[in-house]
Amino acid sequence: MLDLTYELPKPKVIAGAKHDWELVIGMEVHAQVSSNAKLFSGASTKFGAEPNSNVAFVDAAMPGMLPVINEYCIEQAVRTGLGLKAEINLKSAFDRKNYFYPDLPQGYQISQLYHPIVGEGEVLVELGDGTARLVRIERIHMEQDAGKSIHDMDPNMSFVDLNRTGVCLMEIVSRPDIRGPEEAAAYIAKIRQIMRYLGTCDGNMQNGNLRADVNVSICRAGQYEKYQETQDFSHLGTRCEIKNMNSMRFIQQAIEVEARRQIAIVEAGGTVDQETRLYDPDKGETRSMRSKEEAHDYRYFPDPDLLPLEIEQEWVDDIKARLPELPDEKKARFIREFGLTDYDASVLTADVESANYFDAVAEGRSGKLAANWVINELFGRLKKDECDITDSPVSPAQLGGVIDLIASDAISGKIAKDLFEIVYTEGGDPAEIVEARGMKQVTDTGAIEAALDEIIAANPAQVEKAKVNPKLAGWFVGQVMKATGGKANPKAVNDLIARKLS
Repeated sequence: MLDLTYELPKPKVIAGAKHDWELVIGMEVHAQVSSNAKLFSGASTKFGAEPNSNVAFVDAAMPGMLPVINEYCIEQAVRTGLGLKAEINLKSAFDRKNYFYPDLPQGYQISQLYHPIVGEGEVLVELGDGTARLVRIERIHMEQDAGKSIHDMDPNMSFVDLNRTGVCLMEIVSRPDIRGPEEAAAYIAKIRQIMRYLGTCDGNMQNGNLRADVNVSICRAGQYEKYQETQDFSHLGTRCEIKNMNSMRFIQQAIEVEARRQIAIVEAGGTVDQETRLYDPDKGETRSMRSKEEAHDYRYFPDPDLLPLEIEQEWVDDIKARLPELPDEKKARFIREFGLTDYDASVLTADVESANYFDAVAEGRSGKLAANWVINELFGRLKKDECDITDSPVSPAQLGGVIDLIASDAISGKIAKDLFEIVYTEGGDPAEIVEARGMKQVTDTGAIEAALDEIIAANPAQVEKAKVNPKLAGWFVGQVMKATGGKANPKAVNDLIARKLS
């Protein structure tokens, strides 16, 4: 487990009622495993395929068809657990969760209740105010996804698409350690970031590859501390689950709305019913979906078609040895090796593609200069063009070439921006472009001095003003740069001006 010292953020307090109330939030994140095949069949998991085209006999629950475990899905779950600093259970088992799903032909879901594949872990969640929260992971279990019911294609009928049926999900269950809407969004973002680094889930919330059930309850000040001391949930309020959230913005809104609903009920003398609710972003409200079931309501029992899953420690150790550098470690390395600020390191490690791009640019170069060009010039231009780093027309080698020319004084910062624009729009090798277009910086002090002497001779009044007020020397810098087409070495220009005007 992590050994960290940090300042805990204050819990979110919902004010404006008779009393101040604190929020307590737990989350169940459903992450679709990045795999070409489903958990128990070889059917494709490709998104956007024709309805019911990615369905095997097992997925359709045809008689006599038996599930066969996809080993790669197991490996992805183990990899995720290791990335979340969690305990890997060498023995686990699959259970049948009996519940009516109109879009799951089996009539039950194969899941894990009693013996999940991953045990307790933790995630360090950094917040915008510079504080951090350690959120405990209770478990990660694997299960098959249901299909998709479609109700808006015909006024009299509903349709079912079974393409998603049987796709492998990891359900990442947190402890009720999250204390506010912003923290909930930051937690989801961190889980998503880690899994994208690991390659275990692409985290595309729009496609439903990452969804969350959010459990919200309220308590009075001091009650949460009692729960921490005793682990007795009676110190916390009755929780309600907001189902199938696939937007960080909506997650924050739903938590705020649900908390205020519960406060209004309690302060009016009522009691909050434990139930599953849905959030309506158009109306800004949550509404009841069904009463909240407990485990016994699902009549769980071990799946008779699947033997208990046993994995070897040696296999787990091999997976661990092949883990990539994760976000927290990469950020710490960027700060340590390149001298970056915490902010710049956070921006560059926000996603694995950006981090890998910067790593390639900074190799053997000034990390601070590389960070400046990646964040300000490249990211700025990509954002303007609504492009992703994976679609960047400038390769790490090309941007590194621009930086090399700056570092060698071959070009000035101004020329470098012009050069970047040429490379961005036209492509090409930066050094060859500079040579072919005569963009090299003028370092010949004799030529620069000649240009400066002409300007001084033509502007005696400005010379006198600059001698009285040295800040006005910048006017001469601009004139020399203009006279040399922006190619004069800025340092040489400033040195000559300082000497001439003194």
